[in-house]
Amino acid sequence: MADHFKLICFAAFLIANVTHAAHGKVSADHPNVLFIAVDDLNTWAMGLSSEYLAKTPHMNALAKRGVLFSNAHCAAPVCSPSRVSVMTGVAPSTSGVYQNKQDWRECSRLRDHVTLPQHFRNQGYKVIGGGKLYHAANLSEKMLTGYLDPRPWHEYFPSKQRQLPDEFIPPGNSRHGSNQFYGGRFDWDALDIDDSEMGDAKVVAWAETQLSRQHDKPLFIGVGIYRPHIPWYTPKKWFSEYPIDDVPLPTASEDDLIDIPNAAKAMSKHAWHGWLVENEKWDDAVQAYLASVSFADAMVGRLLAALDRGPLAENTVIVLWSDHGYHLGHKQHWEKRVLWEQATKVPLVISDYRLKSSGRRCERPVSLLDLYPTLVDLCELDPVGSLDGRSLKPLLIDPAAESDRLVCTTYKPGNHSVRSQNWRYIKYADGSEELYDHRADPRENHNLATKPAHDALKQRLAKGLPKSDAITDPKLKIADQTSHSK
Repeated sequence: MADHFKLICFAAFLIANVTHAAHGKVSADHPNVLFIAVDDLNTWAMGLSSEYLAKTPHMNALAKRGVLFSNAHCAAPVCSPSRVSVMTGVAPSTSGVYQNKQDWRECSRLRDHVTLPQHFRNQGYKVIGGGKLYHAANLSEKMLTGYLDPRPWHEYFPSKQRQLPDEFIPPGNSRHGSNQFYGGRFDWDALDIDDSEMGDAKVVAWAETQLSRQHDKPLFIGVGIYRPHIPWYTPKKWFSEYPIDDVPLPTASEDDLIDIPNAAKAMSKHAWHGWLVENEKWDDAVQAYLASVSFADAMVGRLLAALDRGPLAENTVIVLWSDHGYHLGHKQHWEKRVLWEQATKVPLVISDYRLKSSGRRCERPVSLLDLYPTLVDLCELDPVGSLDGRSLKPLLIDPAAESDRLVCTTYKPGNHSVRSQNWRYIKYADGSEELYDHRADPRENHNLATKPAHDALKQRLAKGLPKSDAITDPKLKIADQTSHSK
């Protein structure tokens, strides 16, 4: 009976798409879209943090071609729900997709929802993609496919049944990391191989071919770059960009966690940080992350070069985004899965060749939920209802335009962080709170939530919280390998 119901729903989905496609109005003068997702990229890229600048010359060059949103935040600080929110334009608190161990394709609230690539296809675009755009990982054979939705894509690399190509992985786990974390997959190594042997390079080579061709319709091409996701197995030449004696370490006070609530401490991976410090591997891990970031930057450079020398150079909108940030010992935490700035803040660049805002920064708070409505707006497609974001076109026209926007990031039901221009307010499911003034405390070292003088401010910021939290949908797959992947 369940299979019969799924078949009926899928048939209804196809009929709706065919009917909608009949209204597609795209013509040859509509812009192409190059949609680049980079995994686990934090604010050390592109000069977004005053703490340290990773070497990302190609991403920096892209920022000069468009608007760099320096206060952009993910909808969820974990891979799958963040990517689901981008591809659907629906927040986790609306959909019920909060964690990696949920297959979003089975979510009842998203079953009939038209995704971003599907809408472009319905409107007459050629829609192709490759690499990690939805949740996937190279940590297990099963997760090479991940939660790929094959329906919107005319073509997908390496195939519609698999998101990630074969990756070069040296034998054995924990070459430098610990078996305590992700079964040894929190690891790194400088490999004596060429860039071309990396999985990302295979995806980019495919994309380069696509960008060199003239297509019979406007093109939407999505390219997912897996690095700097763990394990940081990266060609050794990128390690040499960051001599170990010069590797910077984030400021991390020993008493930084004293003033945060227990709910925040429970999310933090301070045990990871303790192991790295005790074993004198903190700088090694940071070096490996930075090497992986610069490798990813080189892949972005190849994409931009291919676009510039091909037939699509003069009429392509470019978007670069990361699914969430990444802690490297900030607040004694590693990775993501927390609601602090280093986990929620992401690099985001939008370059539209028709606008005159090239090379500018926008400091207004924005959300990755805004990508769907923004691209619909820029490409002049039919509007889509039931989206939780808003178009960023006004800020692309005038990056300094006034805004009182509050953007929200959610991690598991009931835990939310609200970011304004200058403040971060966090409220946990148990009612506990954090509050940080980013003008005076950009590293969020001093929790002001218990200060009565800030009660009115907290009430104002609380208006950015979701009005309700959707029930987790679908249920978590406890035995799923995705528990190890992000």
